[in-house]
Amino acid sequence: MGSTLLSELATEILVPVCAVVGIIFSLVQWFIVSRVRLTHERPPSSNSDKKNGFNDYLIEEEEGINDQSVVAKCADIQSAISEGATSFLFTEYQYVGVFMIAFAILIFVFLGSVEGFSTKGQACTYDQQKMCKPALATAAFSTVSFLLGAITSVLSGFLGMKIATYANARTTLEARKSVGKAFIVAFRSGAVMGFLLAANGLLVLFIAINLFKLYYGDDWEGLFEAITGYGLGGSSMALFGRVGGGIYTKAADVGADLVGKVERNIPEDDPRNPAVIADNVGDNVGDIAGMGSDLFGSYAESSCAALVVASISSFGINHEFTSMLYPLLISSIGILVCLITTLFATDFFEVKAVKEIEPSLKKQLIISTVLMTVGIAIVSWIGLPSSFTIYNFGAQKVVKNWQLFLCVAVGLWAGLIIGFVTEYYTSNAYSPVQDVADSCRTGAATNVIFGLALGYKSVIIPIFAIAVSIFVSFSFAAMYGIAVAALGMLSTIATGLAIDAYGPISDNAGGIAEMAGMSHRIRERTDALDAAGNTTAAIGKGFAIGSAALVSLALFGAFVSRAGITTVDVLTPKVFIGLIVGAMLPYWFSAMTMKSVGSAALKMVEEVRRQFNTIPGLMEGTTKPDYATCVKISTDASIKEMIPPGALVMLTPLIVGIFFGVETLSGVLAGSLVSGVQIAISASNTGGAWDNAKKYIEAGASEHARTLGPKGSEPHKAAVIGDTIGDPLKDTSGPSLNILIKLMAVESLVFAPFFATHGGLLFKIF
Repeated sequence: MGSTLLSELATEILVPVCAVVGIIFSLVQWFIVSRVRLTHERPPSSNSDKKNGFNDYLIEEEEGINDQSVVAKCADIQSAISEGATSFLFTEYQYVGVFMIAFAILIFVFLGSVEGFSTKGQACTYDQQKMCKPALATAAFSTVSFLLGAITSVLSGFLGMKIATYANARTTLEARKSVGKAFIVAFRSGAVMGFLLAANGLLVLFIAINLFKLYYGDDWEGLFEAITGYGLGGSSMALFGRVGGGIYTKAADVGADLVGKVERNIPEDDPRNPAVIADNVGDNVGDIAGMGSDLFGSYAESSCAALVVASISSFGINHEFTSMLYPLLISSIGILVCLITTLFATDFFEVKAVKEIEPSLKKQLIISTVLMTVGIAIVSWIGLPSSFTIYNFGAQKVVKNWQLFLCVAVGLWAGLIIGFVTEYYTSNAYSPVQDVADSCRTGAATNVIFGLALGYKSVIIPIFAIAVSIFVSFSFAAMYGIAVAALGMLSTIATGLAIDAYGPISDNAGGIAEMAGMSHRIRERTDALDAAGNTTAAIGKGFAIGSAALVSLALFGAFVSRAGITTVDVLTPKVFIGLIVGAMLPYWFSAMTMKSVGSAALKMVEEVRRQFNTIPGLMEGTTKPDYATCVKISTDASIKEMIPPGALVMLTPLIVGIFFGVETLSGVLAGSLVSGVQIAISASNTGGAWDNAKKYIEAGASEHARTLGPKGSEPHKAAVIGDTIGDPLKDTSGPSLNILIKLMAVESLVFAPFFATHGGLLFKIF
């Protein structure tokens, strides 16, 4: 089979070094952002920092650069947003913490009971001649890795939120100088989150594998089975973060828009609107903390799926440590590639005009993909033997290292295609969104019809891209190929997250500019940053959904192998009932999340109306609204409403596995994957298109847009209604669905030994 060029020692050094480099790079970026002062003082001038714009204190009176009250106002608003976000996350984590402990106990009890809590060694699942560690050990280590994944996921979301709330006002202040300087601050802050998350996820996983190895020794099958808990922990926390954060942000957004814009005809983020602080807090807890946990979950699961399959292939059987850690090597090189890519946006090229913002972000995706292709080729050459075998449903398939390179590359490029198709359907620079905006001439109904049609149509190319990558990677390297294709798509996660976090930071910056009463020119700059951010957020969601499809398929393969199912036959009633019920689950889940946003928004609308009607001087701007009540409404609603959808996802695999057995469960997983991906893509893109159609009319940048505007016109009101309907689609239901399909698959994999031994109670009775 041949040996690898990279020695075991070199692997043990390379992976943690790359992770530490990522952490150091993010701290350097954070330090640069922190040099934008939120107190009014002049730093000593030097020429070295011209590019980052700290010392270009051009005294332009009309921009209010040396207006101390503006700086003070920005600082106040920032601290209000930060406090709101922190208190919400702490409340959320208290509830989630209880769940985490309860579920950890459940994992231990269920997996421990597989062999009746015996401490004796057992015959290995895939090689009956060898003796492996007892099931009780797997139960204990799975529980530990579940807790590790959960804590890392929570930490990823929390740190992301902290950085975003730290950077939002700084972006606003830099916008007084130029749009380029504001862009760099927002982008650097996004990079802090991207690199911290990618490096932390990699480092914790690497340390966990090495510590578990001390106990497991040569039993790699048991070792990597226990590691799957890491993916389960990451995704279960992401589910609550995404759903809770999504309900919070959209309840506030819908409430603020319906009363503020449509009824009272005041601008977005107007300080007179009582829901405005809650709306800005929501961007951080939903889009940043939720997205961070979500992508961390995808990354953890695709690594776990690849490691499980590899442990029963020649890598695991022959104890080839370097080849075994191939998934981690890909992520390590990914961090270095993203580091170089980030420098293109912050140091090599400078954004000088509004029209350069979106191309600059798109270049990030292209540069990282091209460089990563080279990176994967190098890793495949030095980290893999020239030929090896991969486990393929009971048989061993011979694979060459160049075939595995193609598996990863096809996933990487499929991600780029999905990103660009998403951009085409959601950016107002292209005809689909412009057609949606044009349909607003005849009112909200036609806007809704056009928007829904756009969303359904936008599913076509991404599904073909996913289908091609599945076919190619499975043909070359069976289920392992699909797992590494998912890793390929996520290998540039640091850049993807930087671009994604940039959106909400810019959105907040615009809100702060409006609330601090800054000039119209500054608001135009932050709006331009925000419009680009909307599109990049849609691209980020596209990536998350595409990778979720591949990840859950890889986990599905690992589950089927682990549960001892040789074929999944759709014609057997056991499997078919699972398939049809599984396909229904995303609808049930979406219904729950949409209804939650609706009922929370209803309370918010009533509260905002009450304040406008009862607080004297509020519309005139002489008295301040009661922001705290609106923040409380959003917090209470989201905490209460996130539990039922969370329970649906977490309990379904347990109930199906225990009562109906592994065949029916395999049907449920396949069904939810097939329908969930379609709904997720169409929901995200429909919402994104409606949002940008509204922005297209508001900006009035083209002749066509000016015929539809200005703000407050009938077409604009129709566009606002479309945007409001799209809010829960693009920020709550859509993004949460990718967690649903991944989480059910990884949970089934973790509990597979229990279901295979004790599952299918109903079929055993009858």
